[in-house]
Amino acid sequence: MHSPTLKHFILRQQVLNLYRDAVRASRVIPDPVTRKETVAWIRGEFERNRDLTDVHLIEHKLKVARRDIKYILPTISNKRS
Repeated sequence: MHSPTLKHFILRQQVLNLYRDAVRASRVIPDPVTRKETVAWIRGEFERNRDLTDVHLIEHKLKVARRDIKYILPTISNKRS
């Protein structure tokens, strides 16, 4: 594996911020079971992609995740786009 570049560190922070925002946005889901399932889905998606190292693939996944989360949890803020 190649050593992480500055771009990797920047993307890592963006991914963590998106994860936190998504979990926070799920708090508005009134049903606790649905909320728990949603958070489990969010965590599972992020965990599934945790070992990615290709910058372009990470950027693509980040873009797709933003779109999916915005669609599923429309209350997510757009402050970190």
